[in-house]
Amino acid sequence: MVDVAGIRVGHCTRDEPGWLTGVTAVVAPPEGAVAGVDVRGGGPGTRETDLLDPRNLVDRVNAVVLGGGSAPGLGAADGVIEGLFDDGQGWPMREPGQVVPIVPAAILFDLGRGGTWRNHPRAGDGRAAYDAATSSAVAQGCVGAGTGARVGGLKGGVGSASVVLESGVTVAAVVALNAVGSAVDPATGRPYAAGLGLAGEFAHVGVASPEDVAAARTRAESLPDRMAGIPAMATTIGVIATDATLSKAQCQKLAGIGHDGLARAVKPVHTPFDGDTLFAMATGGRGAVEPADLMLLMEAGADCVARAVVWALLTATSVDRSAAGGVAIRSWSEAFPSALA
Repeated sequence: MVDVAGIRVGHCTRDEPGWLTGVTAVVAPPEGAVAGVDVRGGGPGTRETDLLDPRNLVDRVNAVVLGGGSAPGLGAADGVIEGLFDDGQGWPMREPGQVVPIVPAAILFDLGRGGTWRNHPRAGDGRAAYDAATSSAVAQGCVGAGTGARVGGLKGGVGSASVVLESGVTVAAVVALNAVGSAVDPATGRPYAAGLGLAGEFAHVGVASPEDVAAARTRAESLPDRMAGIPAMATTIGVIATDATLSKAQCQKLAGIGHDGLARAVKPVHTPFDGDTLFAMATGGRGAVEPADLMLLMEAGADCVARAVVWALLTATSVDRSAAGGVAIRSWSEAFPSALA
């Protein structure tokens, strides 16, 4: 994600006793970024998404917040807004120095996974994520919005991926993977989207042994949610960014095509129990793109989302909060050790 010049990413990770949640802030350059959004899941939790409609006035955002905590977690965006206020960044108003920070947000469901139901990100956590935002490599795995995430019966997390196109345009994605569906082929244990990796990216990821596959299937069938016949509440959220110059309508389309990448990586996707939401941000660091190049850019965004899903799965680590009333979630690498070269 930070391969797009001007974009910074910061995490606040709450994994102390009783907690398993967090916030990820994707911060735009000081001048903001043109943005769009596409909500596909049946149970979304979002904030300030209507202003991203191409028909509406505001054409730039200052940050996008991804958080845990279900609906109460949307309050974490307040902390990011306060940080932007302090830095004088936002939509300019009448007088110099008078700005309104524009911060859309989306949340995923992780309530109770750490053991205490009401522990959710608050404004202070959003501020911590904003203050931690950096242009260094994005931390992946059980951090930020992915701290309490799970995908199917395995541990989810945060993943990121990028690519530089032949035109010189950079496209990147960061995803907090937390889905009802699975990101793993049940017949092989291999992530569905591992074949979309760039040269050698997922060369270390192979097919699991029949023993590992059978054991994983047995564990999945014995999960409490499966036994009760009630799918876990979920939601995968993320941001696609590019340094190209795009309009709000083009950003909206980029976010929408990004969901194609999510569909390549997770099955089933966009269920009534998922609030799957993707944002797109364009910094305008490079010029506008021709229609044919725009098509390639949007397809690259979808592939970055799919690759980010794989990285979220690979970098996540097992957690066990069952003794404190929370959950125990096994990571992909622990469930399918034979698949790792």
